Amino acid sequence: MTLRAVLFDVDGTLADTEALGHRPAYNRAFRKLGLPVRWGPKLYRRLLKLPGGRERLRYYIEHYAPDLGSQAAEAAADLDAWVAKVHELKSKYFRRRMRQGRVPLRPGIARLMREARAHGLQLAIVTNASLKTLKPVLKYCMGPELAAEIDVIASGEEVAHKKPAPDLYRLALRRLGVAPHECVALEDSEIGLEAAAAAGIPAVITVNRDTLEQDFREAALVLSSLGEPGAPARALRGKLEGPQWVTIAHLQDIAERAAREHAHAA
Repeated sequence: MTLRAVLFDVDGTLADTEALGHRPAYNRAFRKLGLPVRWGPKLYRRLLKLPGGRERLRYYIEHYAPDLGSQAAEAAADLDAWVAKVHELKSKYFRRRMRQGRVPLRPGIARLMREARAHGLQLAIVTNASLKTLKPVLKYCMGPELAAEIDVIASGEEVAHKKPAPDLYRLALRRLGVAPHECVALEDSEIGLEAAAAAGIPAVITVNRDTLEQDFREAALVLSSLGEPGAPARALRGKLEGPQWVTIAHLQDIAERAAREHAHAA
């Protein structure tokens, strides 16, 4: 069997954490600080093109230059410290939303992870998020039993360059002990696809409301979700042969194609 590992992105892939978790948490933090700022869905989709929460805050302040009200002097004096303060408060509200069960796993995630383990495959989490942000997702969204099945975690604070750079995927490959063509990445965004492709890993995209219109031409397959029996996935690019939900057989086919391309290139 060519396929040896399945690599999962987190935000937007495991769960719709951006729309249901992070964006509401940012807006709650802004209100708490008395800031005249609200990130709506359209603006947030633009900000998601940046590789992390602190980066999005800094970009927003530097490019949109909103009136920060009572926070203006503090932000002007030390923007890095101010961004860290806002991000920490956002993270607190994000963790609260996770504890409250407001962010469920996307369809097919738990099923596919269990199928992968039943086939003897390794599982990895590859995320721009910090471990501190990831932990409540593992605990409250995935649950301890499913989270215990994860073999490797590669998180944003461990590399010099986050996605769309390939650093995180290369780190995961080293820790797993597998070659790029021996695994498949599951992503939801153009940034994630670019990172996987740069590391030589084929990717399956499951879009969400924030990434639906992004460019996924390099993906092996683009779907509405991983799907479930009784709740099939909708193919947006490529085709699911057989069951209309992603199975290990589908991922094995993708890995075999990648292996043939790798051998031909060599």
